[in-house]
Amino acid sequence: MTTFVLVPGAGGDTWYWHRLVAELESRGHTALAVELPAADDSAGLEAYADTVVAAIGDRSPVVLVAQSMGGLTAPLVCDRVPVELLVLVNAMVPVPGETGGEWWTVTGQGEAAAAYRQQLGLATDLSDEETYFHDVPADVVAATMAQEFDQSGRPFEDPWPLERWPDVPTRVVAGRDDRLFPLDFQRKVAAERLGLDVDDVPGGHCVALSRPVELTDQLESYLRSR
Repeated sequence: MTTFVLVPGAGGDTWYWHRLVAELESRGHTALAVELPAADDSAGLEAYADTVVAAIGDRSPVVLVAQSMGGLTAPLVCDRVPVELLVLVNAMVPVPGETGGEWWTVTGQGEAAAAYRQQLGLATDLSDEETYFHDVPADVVAATMAQEFDQSGRPFEDPWPLERWPDVPTRVVAGRDDRLFPLDFQRKVAAERLGLDVDDVPGGHCVALSRPVELTDQLESYLRSR
């Protein structure tokens, strides 16, 4: 049976995936959310990859799903353990030698997000809640905001170490209402850096919290198309 291994974004917490895990498991799948060493100022990308590899263990086959900042780590895992499919969800897509800190400027993320917010008639300086959780159910937002999520800047300092994207089938999923990485921005990045189209789903940046059913539908469609 395929195991969905879920790599979170900034904050590195399994909480982000809890609604998707429940939905996947309700449909008979195995889902494993990985806790990353996000608060550890000594942990760089290799330590993040080590953590995911250790969590996978001897599980096989594996579909690796990475959200946001998780896009920096997941390809490194594909280079070390057998991965059947890599799915990027509103994820950063790095290129060789680029740091995560550089990614924001090189890709034009800031300009794209500002233009999208202007298009929606929103302020450019949105709060975290307005940026990440605008489409998440109120009770889930309240539970999320009650927790503490730390993210060290350390992994953003590492040049992305691979010479090329791993030779693993890759799919890119983007939330249509993402206010951090707007849909058109994600299409541009995926086309330029991976030569791939984007599959869009309803929801914002934290689509696994806001639209777990629709995201599971999309993931299952990839299994059927193999």
